Amino acid sequence: MAVSVGQELLDVPLPDMVLKLALGIAEAQKALDENSVETAKVLADTKLPLVMGVTQTIAADGGVSYVNAPPVDVSLIQIGLIPTFYQFAEATIEVTMDIKTTLSTETSIKVGVKAQAGFACWSASVAIDISHNRKFGKEVHGTSRLLTRMVPVPPPPRLAPLLNVVDNRPVKAPA
Repeated sequence: MAVSVGQELLDVPLPDMVLKLALGIAEAQKALDENSVETAKVLADTKLPLVMGVTQTIAADGGVSYVNAPPVDVSLIQIGLIPTFYQFAEATIEVTMDIKTTLSTETSIKVGVKAQAGFACWSASVAIDISHNRKFGKEVHGTSRLLTRMVPVPPPPRLAPLLNVVDNRPVKAPA
């Protein structure tokens, strides 16, 4: 048995698995970011008319009238739709190996004696058959599992528009 169980475990290409997992995550992260940027572009380019204000007037006679401000085209981002961004928060490599080695030795000896006896003559023959068989067996079973966990993260701070509210209504003095 030239290879030991310890050597079998050392031969698992763990650095290669870690590198491939890291490169796979980097490629997937890039694809996720590109998807979020494309979604942001679509949301910014999609405009819809929005009435930004309605004026309600109550007349002295109790009548009420409404006047809409003219509609303004705003993007979906301006009304608050923001694309979701994701980030890989965790990655795990789990490798399990079962190694079973067996050695069996089988030896068999057959002895046969044949004797003949007669009136003044006696003879005997002995036959010996020896066989020796040695068997080596090795079974290796392995499983690996790669786990990743993604979490949503806030969009980049400059993606969301800054909202300034300006109220130009005159302030009435208390009576």
